Amino acid sequence: MHPVLTKTFGGLSGSYYLRHFIFGLVFPFFIYTMTSRGGQPLHLSMILMMVVNTLLYPYSRFVYESVVNFIMGENVFFVNAVFLLVVKAASMLFCWLCAMLVAPLGLAYLYYHHSRPRH
Repeated sequence: MHPVLTKTFGGLSGSYYLRHFIFGLVFPFFIYTMTSRGGQPLHLSMILMMVVNTLLYPYSRFVYESVVNFIMGENVFFVNAVFLLVVKAASMLFCWLCAMLVAPLGLAYLYYHHSRPRH
């Protein structure tokens, strides 16, 4: 494989990518279910957007989690579980919807991270 592809798209561990890819499949499944029950066909552009967003979602999530870890540090907060799940679902939806915009930042960072010399 080309080194640029290895350093960017191959920059996340397989387990991390697979885990977030599976979570990312929830949104196209939900959209497909709602449109098919509503009797509306899915247009090719919508299908393409869902495929691209789902494939890029793990990189978008990587950026989100990196920013949150930078801001929060090692702090631990104790909150209501329902509140936590709602915030988690909202952040996942945001990362999936904005994957085409946010994932390139993660890919650029992964390329930089895997390209710098090791000491």
